[in-house]
Amino acid sequence: MTASTHFYEPRNGHGLPHDPFNAIVGPRPIGWIASLSGDGIPNLAPYSFFNAFNYVPPIVGFASIGYKDSIRNIEETGEFTWNLVTRPLAERMNATCAQVGPEVDEFALAGLDSAPSRIVAAPRVAATPVAFECRRTQVIQLQRADGATVPTWLVLGEVVGVHIARALLKDGVYDTAHAGHVLRGGGPADYFAVGPEQLFHMFRPGARP
Repeated sequence: MTASTHFYEPRNGHGLPHDPFNAIVGPRPIGWIASLSGDGIPNLAPYSFFNAFNYVPPIVGFASIGYKDSIRNIEETGEFTWNLVTRPLAERMNATCAQVGPEVDEFALAGLDSAPSRIVAAPRVAATPVAFECRRTQVIQLQRADGATVPTWLVLGEVVGVHIARALLKDGVYDTAHAGHVLRGGGPADYFAVGPEQLFHMFRPGARP
């Protein structure tokens, strides 16, 4: 290790005021996940470990640190929705982080209207311009390198329905730059917004513009 490099082994601690791992692997899309309990109670919760993992079929996934209501609901019903967090929705998304009991409807808690999905029973956030309807494909408890389990569950789901506000389709191409995506950073309160000023173009070698 040189004086200009900070090196640490995670098992021994990072030795910094805040764990840098989340900040390095980021900013990340927010998994704003809606589900229904077996008794039909809505749940809405944001997860900072979320991404897409496959094109055909489209598969998305999120990880929950701790066996939370979302995981139980998805295991019971096999369905969930992902809802895009945009800048106007950021504060309400944050409200759904509240640690409340499974009997609490986070849509109502955050002052959000729900909208029915077309294919799955789980509701959508009515105000979001983009939502995915998903069916569970796998729920996996994560493991350490030595095979010991950790209290984190990865949920993977096939996207079976996509809702997009027509205003975000420019000549048939989804306009990420103007959608107002909010992304999770690594600090305790760090978020980022995507806008046109961050956009640049770079085609793959051999690809046509």
